[in-house]
Amino acid sequence: MAPPLVLMKQLQPFLDTLEIYNPLSLSLLLILLLTLVQLLKLSRSTNKLNLPPSPPRLPIIGNLHQIVQNVPHRSLKALSDRYGPIILVYFGNSPSLVVSSAEVASEMMKTHDIAFSNRPRSIATKILLYDGKDLGFAEYGEYWRQLWKICVLELLSNKRVKSAQHIRVEEVSCLINKIRRSCINGHGGSTINLSEMILAVSNNIATRCIFGRKVEDLEEENGSGESKFGELTKKNMILLARTCVGDLYPSLKWIDFLTGSIYHLHKIARDLGDLLDQVIEEHRITLTDDDKKDFIHVLLQLQKDGNDGIEVTQDTLKAILMVSTNLSSSDMFVAGTDTAATTSEWVMAQLLKNPSIMKRAQKEVRGVVKGKLVIDMKDLDQMEYLKCVIKESLRLHASAPLLLPRETTKCVKLRGYDIPAKTRVLVNAWAIQRDPRLWDRPEEFLPERFEDSPIDYKGQDFQFIPFGAGRRSCPGISFAVAAVEYVIANILYWFDWKLPMVQLRSIWT
Repeated sequence: MAPPLVLMKQLQPFLDTLEIYNPLSLSLLLILLLTLVQLLKLSRSTNKLNLPPSPPRLPIIGNLHQIVQNVPHRSLKALSDRYGPIILVYFGNSPSLVVSSAEVASEMMKTHDIAFSNRPRSIATKILLYDGKDLGFAEYGEYWRQLWKICVLELLSNKRVKSAQHIRVEEVSCLINKIRRSCINGHGGSTINLSEMILAVSNNIATRCIFGRKVEDLEEENGSGESKFGELTKKNMILLARTCVGDLYPSLKWIDFLTGSIYHLHKIARDLGDLLDQVIEEHRITLTDDDKKDFIHVLLQLQKDGNDGIEVTQDTLKAILMVSTNLSSSDMFVAGTDTAATTSEWVMAQLLKNPSIMKRAQKEVRGVVKGKLVIDMKDLDQMEYLKCVIKESLRLHASAPLLLPRETTKCVKLRGYDIPAKTRVLVNAWAIQRDPRLWDRPEEFLPERFEDSPIDYKGQDFQFIPFGAGRRSCPGISFAVAAVEYVIANILYWFDWKLPMVQLRSIWT
C-alpha cells in the first residue's frame, strides 16, 4: 500500500473540489483525515513486522470493495487463491487474518491454539450479551474455562443428549403427522414446504430443551402476545450479525449514537432480557430434582449449589439463553436450531437432486428399522450410510462457511509471519472443505468418500471442520447431529420423495 503522504498528494485534486462549508464535504474530509492518521500510525508500527501478504486496498474502505463482490466466503477464497492460504485483509481500518488451508488451520488451532483462543467483541455483542458473559464470546481465561466446563459436563453431555430423546421423538412424530395429513389431503401425494416444517421442528426441539416449552407456549403463558418472543429473538439475531460503524472505524463510533444503532441495541437487550428474567423466575419456583429438567433448571441448580470457578449471576444466565435462543448463533446451541435445520434442508436437497443416493439411504433406513413404529437411537447407530450422507452435506454446505471469528491473545508467529495481538482471524471452512488437494472431485456430492474413512467433524481432521476445532470449537455437536440424524431417518423411513414437476431455480451454492 502507498504511504499516507503519497496518498495525500494523489487525493489533492479531490480535496480541491470540496466545498469546505458543505456539511457532507466536512464529514468526508473528517473521515479521510482520520483514516490517514490511522494509516500513518499503522505504517510506523508495522515497518518491522513480517506481515502476511495483503491485497491492494483503498483508503477508508480497505478491501471491502473486493469482498462485497460476492458472498464473503467465495470472495475471500478468490483472494486466497491469488495471494496465498494466509492473507491479511482490511474491513475499513480493521485488519483481519484469513486462513484458507487445512495446514495453516491445523497450525493455528492445534499448535498455537491458546494464542488464537480469544473472540473479537463487536459493539452488538457487548450490549446484547452482557459484555461477553456467554460461552461463545467470552474472553479466553478462567471465566470461559469454567463456563465451558458447565456447558459441556452439565448441559451438553452424552447423558443429556440421550435424556432429550423423548423430545426428539415427540416433535418428529408431530412433523411426520403433518406431512401425512398433507399427503392425505393431496390424495396420496402433495407438494409441501419442507424447509418451514424442518425449521419448526428444530426450533421446538431446542426450545423445549432450553425452556421446557415450545416458543408459542412460552409466549402465551407470559402474556406477551402471540409473536413477541419470536420477534425479539429474530431482531436480536439480526443485530448480533450486524456491523456497526464503530466496529470498522473505532474513532467514529459516535456515528452509531447519532444513527440510533446504540439505542436499538439497548432496547432489544432490555426487552428480551425482561422476558428472560420472567422465565428464569418461573423456573426458580418450579426447581425440581427429576431427570427431565430443562437447561434453565440445570443452570439454576448450579447457581444454587455454587461454583468454585465462577459466580453464575442472573446476567450469566441471560447471556447464555440470549445466544441459545438465536437461530443463527454460534454459541453452545449452534447445533441446536439453525445448524440442525439448515443441515437437514441441505441433506434433503442433495438427496432430491441425487435419487440414486436417496434410494440407497432409504433402503438402509428401512432395512434397519424393519417396520417398527418408532426409530430409536440404537437404530441410528446402525445407519452408517446415512451418517456418510450427513457428513457430505456438512462438507459442501457448512452452516457457518466462515467459522466464528477468533482474535489473537498475543503476538504470534504463524507460517513465518508476524501476527499482532488483537488481530481478528477468519477461518474459511468453505474453502478448506472444497480444496481439490484434499478432496477428490470436491464439488460433487459423494457420500461414499466417507465410507471406511476415519475423517470426522469433531475437530481432529482439519480438512473437515464444519464445527470448528480446538478450544473454541462448538460444544453442541452431539445435539446437532442427533437432531439431524433423527429427522432425516424418519423422513426417509415414512415417505417417498421427489421434486415437483415445475421448472426449478438452481440452489446449489
